[in-house]
Amino acid sequence: MKNLIVLGAQWGDEGKGKVVDLFSEKFDIVARYQGGHNAGHTVFVGSRKFVLKLIPSGILRPGVQAVIGNGVVVDLAALIEEMKSLEAAGIDVTRQLAISNRAHVIFPFHRIVEKMSEGRPDRIAIGTTSRGIGPCYEDKIGRRGIRIADLYEPEAFQALYDTLAEDKQLLAQTFGIQENIDYSGIRDEYRAYAERIRPMVHDTSKLLNDAMRAGRRVLFEGAQGTMLDIDHGTYPFVTSSSATAGGACTGAGVPPTAIGGVAGVSKAYITRVGSGPFPTEDKGEWGERIRKAGNEFGAVTGRPRRCGWFDVPLLRYTAMLNGFDTLIITKLDVLDEMEEIPICVAYRAGGRELDEMPATLGVMESLEPVYVRMHGWRSPTRGLRRQEDLPPAAQAYLRFLAERTGVEVGCVSTGPERDETILIRGSRLEELLS
Repeated sequence: MKNLIVLGAQWGDEGKGKVVDLFSEKFDIVARYQGGHNAGHTVFVGSRKFVLKLIPSGILRPGVQAVIGNGVVVDLAALIEEMKSLEAAGIDVTRQLAISNRAHVIFPFHRIVEKMSEGRPDRIAIGTTSRGIGPCYEDKIGRRGIRIADLYEPEAFQALYDTLAEDKQLLAQTFGIQENIDYSGIRDEYRAYAERIRPMVHDTSKLLNDAMRAGRRVLFEGAQGTMLDIDHGTYPFVTSSSATAGGACTGAGVPPTAIGGVAGVSKAYITRVGSGPFPTEDKGEWGERIRKAGNEFGAVTGRPRRCGWFDVPLLRYTAMLNGFDTLIITKLDVLDEMEEIPICVAYRAGGRELDEMPATLGVMESLEPVYVRMHGWRSPTRGLRRQEDLPPAAQAYLRFLAERTGVEVGCVSTGPERDETILIRGSRLEELLS
């Protein structure tokens, strides 16, 4: 059974959108299993650019069904705007999209709560996008959240909503938040949104399991990246969901035995958005050169990304957590002009070399990266489509990454277009896609 999970191996923004779009032609269904509408997956199809926040990238392929799983938190206003944009591009969203009836709903007051939390003077700001995602997950775990299925039971929704709204009003008053929120207007607005999406709402766990039993193939799409996972990332500078491969089972409602392989997506360097430890960050000239060459600005927020060098210990850690069968290395072409390329191969802390990822923020922030330096290739790789056409130094760089991380490099992206990709012949990835 060759159902595949594709997820980020670093801190997100690794280029998963292109990868999922590229691979989705080999699958019948693409299912998103966690996160919210802060995850901007950018896909270029010819001259058209798509930035998908909630809807899986596979929807850009005719005949491929896209699924928003129960582990996703959904801002219905944002979802409908995204649907309108895709429909304007000629995509039959109503036919191709299925939305879990168990997914939790983000309301406008969740954004107010997040801004309040981030702005408190005695709190370390996480650097969230303030889109209400974390507070919605808080309500979910606190067993006071509202799911999409609840929107279709008028009396139950009224009672659930009024209780939740009262909680948020009390919270706002406690912290002196003066924003005027029309709670009854929001309730009516979301009832209308529910009717708009009604034809697409399903028990997506049943849909996926029935499809797999019938021999249809599913690609599970993660949002963010492993190092932002709520349990295993650089806590507390993480997202509020399970961004690792294990999250695919809980967030889509499928058994682990349904998974045939796991592919990690990693840049040829590394980036991070927002606050939190970043051992290999380059705050100087080279970091700025990477940012400019890679256009490292958030697809949704426009925020500049912090940039640095490939981190082998981090990748070994994320490979352990996810069981990567293969790596997809993206943005190799961004390094084309580098004279030499540092690669972090170990961490030191307190005068000793570490053999595990630190659990605490204090140790993470004190890490000293140990680098080796490889010669750059100083020639263009943009658009190359065959492994043998890569410069020898670029091939050596990729071999080094595979050897040190213990995971094959099964695919290399040499540009944003679908066809600017090298699939390594004889790789485990080629087998998984066949």
